[in-house]
Amino acid sequence: MSAPPSEARVAEAAAFLRARGLAGPFALALVTGTGLGPVAERLENPVALPYAEIPHFPASGVSGHAGRLVAGRLAGKPVLLFQGRAHPYEHGDAAAMRVPVGVVAALGAPPLLLTNAAGSLIPGAGPGSLALITDHINLSGMNPLYGEPSDARFVPMVDAYDPALRAASRAAAAASGIALHEGVYAWFSGPSFETPAEIRMARTLGADLVGMSTVPEVILARFFGLRVAALSLVTNYAAGFEAGPGAGIGAPHHAETKRVAAQAADDVGRLVAALLAGPL
Repeated sequence: MSAPPSEARVAEAAAFLRARGLAGPFALALVTGTGLGPVAERLENPVALPYAEIPHFPASGVSGHAGRLVAGRLAGKPVLLFQGRAHPYEHGDAAAMRVPVGVVAALGAPPLLLTNAAGSLIPGAGPGSLALITDHINLSGMNPLYGEPSDARFVPMVDAYDPALRAASRAAAAASGIALHEGVYAWFSGPSFETPAEIRMARTLGADLVGMSTVPEVILARFFGLRVAALSLVTNYAAGFEAGPGAGIGAPHHAETKRVAAQAADDVGRLVAALLAGPL
């Protein structure tokens, strides 16, 4: 009996990477969000492959995403870094990152750290702030496990954001002198930004951060048995959100997202390096 197509695609991609020396084991796998690709510049002895060369990897057509897989060392430990992601709004498919996340599992199943650019609903956590995601609300109406035939599709999501990885991230931020906020992330499908009314709804539901990615990758990571954590870089206050006296009202746009993310990428890199310096 042949393997289901998704399993076969993951196996072929993993075999391709092993043949090119990206076999692991890795201490950490990392997905960088919009504007955070420069974190890859911290890797020593990097080996990079464009996604377009890796079998069954999705293309990323969003500016601010390089679309490369990079293996190297950070803080003396081997890291597998996905420089950019494919978004559901690009492909019409919530499972666009199924093969890349499956490859992490196939190459030794290291912890997976996801990063993204997000809008903030946290007063005082403005552009350039970092926030650890504690939980999520799926407002997209999509799920990456649609069509999965096995009972493994019924993935429990309690503590989906691994408590030990979150504790290690807090310790790494403290050791690096980086202020780290925390909150619940609401996933909107995009690519249009949220309306002020949608932001009011999200806030009423308990959201602290909003964005267009990450949640499907967390679901896929849990499906594949990976420990996962996620970090948001705040690039703007969410649409219509009054952040406080003198802070103004959020009116996000993509150019601002890229600009702020690029400026704060150094903090993300330092936090990841400090995370790797401790136990995971």
